[in-house]
Amino acid sequence: MKCDSSLKNRLKRAQGQMTGVLNMMENESACVDLLTQLKAIRSSIDMAIGILTTSNLIQLIEEKNNVSLANIDDAINLVIKGIK
Repeated sequence: MKCDSSLKNRLKRAQGQMTGVLNMMENESACVDLLTQLKAIRSSIDMAIGILTTSNLIQLIEEKNNVSLANIDDAINLVIKGIK
């Protein structure tokens, strides 16, 4: 599967957020602050999962049917937002 660079960047940001949470834990940050950051990470990962699965679906449809699904971004965004 071809992965878009924006998906890789999204996962790298989530990785950075996770490192930040570990640092917050070492600095004994408040539980509510840790929860806020963890929820943000979860949301980011959920979005990455949606992007990954819909991108894979598009690629499979295009390859199997020898078609191009251009201008499908609006529909994909609705699907991804519906996952949340």
